[in-house]
Amino acid sequence: MTIESMRIAANGMTFECLTAGDSGPLALCLHGFPDTAHGWRHVLPALADAGYRAVAPFMRGYAPSDVPADGRYQTGALALDAVALHEALGGDGDAVLIGHDWGALAVYAAAAAAPERWHRVVAAAVPPAPAMASAFFSYEQLKRSWYMFFFQLPFADFVVPMDDLDYIDRLWRDWSPGHDCAEDMAHIRAALGTPENLAAALGYYRVTWGTTPSDPGIDAQQATWAAVPPQPTLYLHGRNDGCIGVEFAENAAEGLSDGSRVAIIEGAGHFMQVEQPAEFNRLVLEFLAEQ
Repeated sequence: MTIESMRIAANGMTFECLTAGDSGPLALCLHGFPDTAHGWRHVLPALADAGYRAVAPFMRGYAPSDVPADGRYQTGALALDAVALHEALGGDGDAVLIGHDWGALAVYAAAAAAPERWHRVVAAAVPPAPAMASAFFSYEQLKRSWYMFFFQLPFADFVVPMDDLDYIDRLWRDWSPGHDCAEDMAHIRAALGTPENLAAALGYYRVTWGTTPSDPGIDAQQATWAAVPPQPTLYLHGRNDGCIGVEFAENAAEGLSDGSRVAIIEGAGHFMQVEQPAEFNRLVLEFLAEQ
């Protein structure tokens, strides 16, 4: 199945999207950091072959999608993007949401904010809020998450782009040990190669702890960021994830809706969808096929 590209206007922005399949229920795939829509390159054709119209946008701020003029990157804004893309793409109640890393956080919020739009949910690499509640009280997890605190510093704007984004290359190698990330880094350099795009990617982290002006249109969605999706949810995590410890994933199904479950992917780190694509796809497609 060939992957194509298209541009979609949604939520006041224009999103560049990779697509596969031209009919069937919508499968909206949301990437995280530091990644691009190309992170779904193995998943999109598999979804299309299974009868879905698979669409993976470059998230707000990642070229060639727009950098939002309002500078908003909180989870509520990401959820509004997902809902608006569902609308623009003509999705219905049979649509499914699939998200990785920041895309997973967007998925949780969008699924809870507009439950009538989504049939099933798949999330990877960042567990739902109840499972993550204790993570930042863990010394080991705080060590893994040092980069989040570093990104709050203006100094990060100078360090991260040095040597052709070598900092991000090293994050990939730490988070997915043994994975050859050369292809992934080529796409990331294209998406984050300008100061504006890199500032946008760091902005996701800066609004997490910073202050953002109130916006009634976003605040209502922001309230859902820690919500548990009401739909059956599959949570996936790599056994060797160097970003978020697998210990926070093993109990991720607690508190999720009926029909939800967790799967740990052996031989994979944080970016499991490109490290072990056959196993990732198998788990996703089996889950989506359940009634």
